[in-house]
Amino acid sequence: MAGVLTAAAGNRPVAMNCVFRQEYRENERKGGEYVEVNGGDVILETEHLCYSYDGKKIALQDVNVSVRQRERIAVLGSNGAGKSTCFLNLNGVLTPDSGRILYRGTEITKKNRKELRKHVGIVFQEADNQIIASTVAAEVSFGPMNLKLPVMEVKRRVDEALECMNLTEMKDRPPHYLSGGEKKRVCIADIVAMESELFLFDEPTASLDPLNAAIFEAVLDKLWNMGKTLLISTHDVDFTWRWADRALVFSGGRLIADDAPCRIFQDESVIVQANLRKPVLMDVCSRLAAHGIVPDGTYVKDTEELEQLLCR
Repeated sequence: MAGVLTAAAGNRPVAMNCVFRQEYRENERKGGEYVEVNGGDVILETEHLCYSYDGKKIALQDVNVSVRQRERIAVLGSNGAGKSTCFLNLNGVLTPDSGRILYRGTEITKKNRKELRKHVGIVFQEADNQIIASTVAAEVSFGPMNLKLPVMEVKRRVDEALECMNLTEMKDRPPHYLSGGEKKRVCIADIVAMESELFLFDEPTASLDPLNAAIFEAVLDKLWNMGKTLLISTHDVDFTWRWADRALVFSGGRLIADDAPCRIFQDESVIVQANLRKPVLMDVCSRLAAHGIVPDGTYVKDTEELEQLLCR
């Protein structure tokens, strides 16, 4: 993971060259400054990953990426850039044409692909395409039961997953009668019950209203606090700015950028090539700096930090 560096000093804890997640700050701030964050162990990596549909339409070209434990990664790019195809390869749903995928140093092959799916879960954009059971509890128990776990172990996992996603009171309800946000939580509970350590979310807020999108973001924080690693494909640059530690940018099946969001969005060539725009708060801070209101290169991750910066 690219390091996150400070421009702030003294009594300016919210003025940064690169955005920090709030949870890091108590541990990482020393002497009024922010130090570089070192990621955890590499849990998933690709080497020269290539994939094409029917051997004709190239979807991924020479993708090299490493994912470290407990990272929060936003995956950006226009429609057809390769984001979803990359996720389906990382989860073992698709098999690469060439290149390698390694999970904790072990190369993934046809023989051990099922093992990969135990540890790397995926939540699709449309929950209705993922839910198959007649009740919420049955849906969440499907994965653990297919692992042929003891009955009591399945029950423990299901109960904990339902509680984690605030679904206990809905366990006997048919999932297809739930709201879009509730269905999304059922899909996440599926992966929690599998005790996966890496979660892939394919445009998870695309069909959610603002309230359920905010609830979903709170769920992400809960998963991260449980020690999970999170990758989210999204078109929402403002979400990426405030949430992600790192961003991957795809264009035409290639990974064209891999860095902290603040550095990604300062690269005009990446913004143009991937059809992105700068986050609103980044633009606001740049305009404030142009008027001499804040130091040049000062950025904040959310409106609360902006308020603190302007009122100090």
